[in-house]
Amino acid sequence: MSEAAARDRLAPPELKGVYKAKRSWKKAAAPFILYPLLLLAAVLFLGPFLWLLSTALKTGNNVYAYPPQFIPNPPTFKNFIDVFHIMPLWHYIANTVYMTVYGVGLNLLLCTMTAYPLARLKFPGKNAIFFAIVSTMILPNAGGMIVNFITIQKLGLYNSMTGVVLPSAISVFNVFLLRQAFITIPADMEHSARIDGAGEFRIFRSIMVPMVRPAVATVVIFDFMAFWNSLIWPVIVLDDRDKYPLGPALQYLNSDLAYNFPYIAAGTIISVIPILIIFLVLQKQFINGMVGAVKG
Repeated sequence: MSEAAARDRLAPPELKGVYKAKRSWKKAAAPFILYPLLLLAAVLFLGPFLWLLSTALKTGNNVYAYPPQFIPNPPTFKNFIDVFHIMPLWHYIANTVYMTVYGVGLNLLLCTMTAYPLARLKFPGKNAIFFAIVSTMILPNAGGMIVNFITIQKLGLYNSMTGVVLPSAISVFNVFLLRQAFITIPADMEHSARIDGAGEFRIFRSIMVPMVRPAVATVVIFDFMAFWNSLIWPVIVLDDRDKYPLGPALQYLNSDLAYNFPYIAAGTIISVIPILIIFLVLQKQFINGMVGAVKG
């Protein structure tokens, strides 16, 4: 029973009508207050993306029109077509897909294999190891760039895609998220598998990992965004521009066509589309994964 219902039940008869009228007024007024606030928040967060989309659909002259046009008049898709002619966009997209699949796959493999023993196995110093791993989250990513660059050079991975992916092949946040998901699985599942003769690796692969699908989907979304939008580290490691992923390639489009903003906006919109698709496909699993991590 809710707090309001309990209060109404215990209230004197003359006050029950007052409480009921007040609750009805709040229920009727909520849409007029809540929905405009939600709409305002949506416009504030989506504003930059909508403006970018509007610029991508404008002709060159309309970009600099005053007062600014939010709705393109006339709209055109020519900018999206021209970007493919100006630069080898498919080549850069292929580089980005390779780097993203490579990085996300490594992250899933290494993070699940790290999180599982920290959540389910018993060994001395388990909690100390976990807290030591989590404590590294306070270190800024930029602080490790020099060390990572020297390591990549020593390993002979400079100017290679492995050199781009390797420093981000395991994420502390992903380990934390997956550990919390593994903890929520009932111990009876594990005991039943052991009684049936399953080994540790089979329990991990066939029972535990499928049961943390929401957390895995969350890891996929976060890592997909991180690798797809990777910008600074590929420029540092890759010496050959043909090996660039989409983000750095678009930056060079920005410098080559500094006065043609519709092309730049069109290239940026194209680079965002895969992220939106991945999120729409996995959004249900993503929400369940975040809820599970918070509860765990």
